[in-house]
Amino acid sequence: MYLCDGKIGKEYKVVDMNLPVNMEKRLEALGMTSGTSVAVLNSKNKGVLIVKVRGTRFALGRNITKNIVVG
Repeated sequence: MYLCDGKIGKEYKVVDMNLPVNMEKRLEALGMTSGTSVAVLNSKNKGVLIVKVRGTRFALGRNITKNIVVG
């Protein structure tokens, strides 16, 4: 399942990221690594997804979240 398909209020674990290397490294630097818990806080019209990673809230676009595999 991809992060963009996540339900509001649910928590998921990052399994894999299929992003360009620079974007993947940036997310890893922010704490989103394999095995990290990600809570979906809000979804704006199937576009921007607001998630909580290690106590920090992020807004991620659909082009990013559709490439993050969660379980």
